[in-house]
Amino acid sequence: MGRRRAAAVAAAALLTGASVAMAGVIGFVGLAAPHLVRRAAGEDPAKLLAPSALAGAVLLVLADVLARIVPTEQELKLGVITALVGAPMFALVAWRAGRSWRA
Repeated sequence: MGRRRAAAVAAAALLTGASVAMAGVIGFVGLAAPHLVRRAAGEDPAKLLAPSALAGAVLLVLADVLARIVPTEQELKLGVITALVGAPMFALVAWRAGRSWRA
């Protein structure tokens, strides 16, 4: 069973990386938004869809505003901001999932 879990986690990580590589870093928002609103909206996918869409839109607007406000010598890309938010969040989600599987 341990090997199957490890294979499932590896497959999920590979598929997530592939989808982000194809869609671009802004696609991270589509993967991150449901995890951000899951506690407030619940686990039901039907109830999670609308809050996820709203959270994704808000996240992109905030990232765009931040990219425009931060003073840099070169223009800061929107994808950089979303990656800075998305990568640590996915690390936290993976850490929590690993911890719950061990329990």
